[in-house]
Amino acid sequence: MRAILGWLVGAIHVMDDVIPMRLVAVICLLALAASRPSPSFATGAELYARYCLLCHGAHLEGYAADNTPSLVSPTFRATASDAFLRAAIERGRARTAMAGYGRAVGGPLGPADVVALVAYIRGGTTAPAPLARKPSTGSAATGREVYVANCQSCHGTAEQRATAVHLANAMFLATASDAYLRAAIVRGRPGTPMQGWGEVLSAREIEDVIAYVRSLARAVPPAPAPPAGVTADGQMRTIENVPVVVNPTGEQATFTLREDRYVSVADVAKAYDEKRRLVLIDARTPSDYLRMHITGAISIPYFNMHNLDNVPNDGTWVIAYCACPHHVSGVVMEELRKRGYPHTAVLDEGVFLWQQQGHPVVAAEGQLPIPAPPPNGAPVAMSNTVDDSLDPPPR
Repeated sequence: MRAILGWLVGAIHVMDDVIPMRLVAVICLLALAASRPSPSFATGAELYARYCLLCHGAHLEGYAADNTPSLVSPTFRATASDAFLRAAIERGRARTAMAGYGRAVGGPLGPADVVALVAYIRGGTTAPAPLARKPSTGSAATGREVYVANCQSCHGTAEQRATAVHLANAMFLATASDAYLRAAIVRGRPGTPMQGWGEVLSAREIEDVIAYVRSLARAVPPAPAPPAGVTADGQMRTIENVPVVVNPTGEQATFTLREDRYVSVADVAKAYDEKRRLVLIDARTPSDYLRMHITGAISIPYFNMHNLDNVPNDGTWVIAYCACPHHVSGVVMEELRKRGYPHTAVLDEGVFLWQQQGHPVVAAEGQLPIPAPPPNGAPVAMSNTVDDSLDPPPR
């Protein structure tokens, strides 16, 4: 756009003999207006900084926390529809660290906010043309073999996440068409570890992989309805009438922290089972808290921490947790330390491992099992069966 403006200014004297100067001025003003970010884009930038930057990175590059995907890869922007982005923002990806941020599920964002955020993710450009509708005709059974050999180490299995986007996610597969999957496989995601496989796999193998990934689809679990204690912007009104301390009559816990920040699930679970006095803070968006949280935990989301005023500062250990597993819980812990709370820590392995190990949680009805965390370098075990009994969602 700057080049266009420069050309216009340089051409004024030439055009003055043909086009009236008043018209040239109007053209320049219109071009200048088009070069400025729209109000929606500016609002989206503010929302991104507040809610998304921690995990997706300052430049939308991703992988800032829990292997969150890049939102700036050109092949992603060229294939992700506005509807796909809105669904991910509003409803999240249950069973992952991506919470639902729409008000309807207990998040802070209204419809206009989501539109603004989509505009920012797009970098101010328009939505791409719809991908051609072309369902896969591949074999899920054959595709499983190709997936195990080429994809599993990064994308994991239905039972366990790995280092890239977890493809066996109900919401992802409900919104990602076969054409979207095909484009991602063929072209990859430049700027990320995801290479293009168009020249590595045959066209038939690609279709088989798509069919296998599609066979992992499950019905999207219902989102729990926000309770009366959640305001219109998705924030908890108060916790004054909610028990803040777990085991309030118990003895104080004693922890040894890793790097002066992290306490293990094993140590917190031991203190919990011994009825030690604790405060457990769920730092995630309320929509995630409503789906599943540690029994006795209170919801104080990382983007609205006014309820920290109700947390006692009397030597009781305050443990913040999330699913990242360190980022948003770290924000809450740092704020507590700024306020002079010395006995604070982050639950090192996060809430998912707590749940995986069978420690007490409160879970909404109808939720799917949470896949195990990445295996820390160990190979991912693969199920020996492909479930062909379920009808795939519309593609």
